[in-house]
Order: sequence, then structure tokens, then C-alpha cells
Amino acid sequence: MSIYTSSRTSYSTTTRGLNRSLPPMVLFEKAKKLGIWNPADIDFTQDRADWDKLSDVQQEYILMLGAQFLSGEEAVTLDLLPLIKTVADGGHLEEEIFLTSFLWEEAKHVDFFNRVFSSWGVSTKDMDQYYVPSHMHYFGEVFTGRMSALYDDPSPENLLRASATYNLAIEGILAETGYYSWYQLMDSENILPGARSGIRKLQLDESRHIAFGVWLCSRIVAEYPDLFEIIPPIMEECFTHLMNVTTECEARIGELPFNYLYDDVVAFGASQYQKRLARIEKARGKSLEELYAMGNVLITEDHAS
Repeated sequence: MSIYTSSRTSYSTTTRGLNRSLPPMVLFEKAKKLGIWNPADIDFTQDRADWDKLSDVQQEYILMLGAQFLSGEEAVTLDLLPLIKTVADGGHLEEEIFLTSFLWEEAKHVDFFNRVFSSWGVSTKDMDQYYVPSHMHYFGEVFTGRMSALYDDPSPENLLRASATYNLAIEGILAETGYYSWYQLMDSENILPGARSGIRKLQLDESRHIAFGVWLCSRIVAEYPDLFEIIPPIMEECFTHLMNVTTECEARIGELPFNYLYDDVVAFGASQYQKRLARIEKARGKSLEELYAMGNVLITEDHAS
């Protein structure tokens, strides 16, 4: 049965009020305080000079990494709405309030990466030429399909699949591993200070998103313990995608043109895989009351202040 509603008989804010102690509201306060940075304020002057000094293969690798980030940020911006709607219609106002910051921040991340490419004098038109083969399958089919499924069936199972794919897999494994690659290449050549500044701010935004995903998935698992088994295959699927992307990248450009290895990237991704899964396992066997009591501890371990 659909949880969507076409009419309302009451409002949470004038009946039960807001529970500001819930982790989503704690994260919302952080979003209001820390998420106000503006990509337009970043100085990319040195970045252009650095870009022009890079070799062709170095530029190609960065464009491959950047194109996947730019399209990935667009994907999560486009496909977030069914998650927001499902949470809102489920009566979880505090979660929906925090999710409003997601859409703003994901859109801002699209703006940021677009400005990064523009600062280098690179047009984003036809940038899909830099995708590796598996990229569109994962983002354009797997991810979009799981988010869109909520329109027809906003069940706890589908909500868990959507959040686990979005927050734990894409943000918790792929994006975090992507940041690792960005920092490694920037550190190895001491380049792109403007991009570094923005990527750090973007990573802090995403850490709040990951923390929310840990909370949401834990809440669902606490209420429906058997649904935990949905999560490990989604995480494994994402890690397999990461390994595929790494292999496809190596097939295209050969050895990494910076001072780190593909094996380093995969090893970092594996550490993120284990970390996110361990967080959700903490919710197994706990009642909703116990989960609410440990809520802020649950999200703090994954959230960068």
C-alpha cells in the first residue's frame, strides 16, 4: 500500500513538535553552520597555471576522474526527490528537514565541478567521452532505478535499498575513494589549490550525508531486523564497481601518471566498505528506543565536523 497522501489532517510542528535531539536535526544544525560556502568565491587562478603545466596523460586522468564526479553529482541531484518524498510521507519530518539540505548541497557540488573545469579552460560539452564503460550502468541504471522504484513502491525494503545505494555505497565508498585520488594527485604535484579548497568543503558536506545514511539505514534495520541482509550485497556491488572502474581506467591510460598506485585506490575503497558496513551492524538487534538513545554516537563516528 502506498504511503503517499493527497490530503492532511494534522501537522507535526503543531502537534508533537520537533525533536531536536534526533541525529537528523543535529546534522541539520551543522549543515546550516558549515554548508554556506559558495563555489563562486573560490580563486582558481593558480589552478589554471598548474593545469597548463600537466602532461597530456595527467590531464586525461584528471578529466576521467572529474567527469565521473561531475556526472555523479548531477545524478544524486536529479534522483534525490523520491527519497525525500518517501521519508516525508512516512511522517519523519526531522529527517525530511535535513534532506532539504542534501538537494541544495548536491546542486552546489555540480556548480563547483563545472567551475573547476571552466577554470582550466575545459568545456564540459561531450565530457562523457571520459567515462569508463561501467560508469553509466551503475549511475544511470542501478542507482536511478533504485531511487525511482520509491515512486511505485515506497516500502521499507526499497527505502533501505535506495539509501544504502546512495549514502553508504556512492557517497560512503565511491566518493570517499574519489576524494582520496584527488588528494593523492594534488599532493604528488603540489597543484590545484582552488580545487583542493572546494573538494575539502564538498567532502565535509558529504560526510553529513553519509552520517544521515547510517542513521536512516540503522533506523530501518532496527524496525525491520531481517532487512539488514539487503545491505551487504549493495555494498559488495559498489565495491565491485569500484574495482571495475579502476581496471577500466588502467586499460585506458596505463599506469597512474601521479605518485600513487591503482592498488592504493582499491585498498582505500575496501577500508571504506568495511567501515560503513560495521556502522550499520551496530543497529542489528537494537530496538528503536535503543537506537534513538545511541543516535548521535552512531553518526558521530562517520561525520567530520
